[in-house]
Amino acid sequence: MKAEVFYFDGCPHSSVAAQRLNDALRIVGRHEVGVERILIETLELADKVGFIGSPTIRIDGEDPFAQGTEQIGMACRVYATPGGLSGSPTVEQIVKVLT
Repeated sequence: MKAEVFYFDGCPHSSVAAQRLNDALRIVGRHEVGVERILIETLELADKVGFIGSPTIRIDGEDPFAQGTEQIGMACRVYATPGGLSGSPTVEQIVKVLT
């Protein structure tokens, strides 16, 4: 399994997303999987990798939280969580997509 967090420099939620992804991986028993953080520095790179906002979580190259209507760009990303809109999905939401 490959776990990644794509982000741009200065994103206040990228560290939280990476930590929550790490926590979720441990909960589902995937201790051996490390989270790779991938810095997106330019709009050109964002376009090349299909970056739809910071932070973006990908599992095996797929974004399990994408709705299909997002646009590529250097913007902050917002996630719908049970507690309202947030800069990162909850650990529970990540666990759900991992199982």
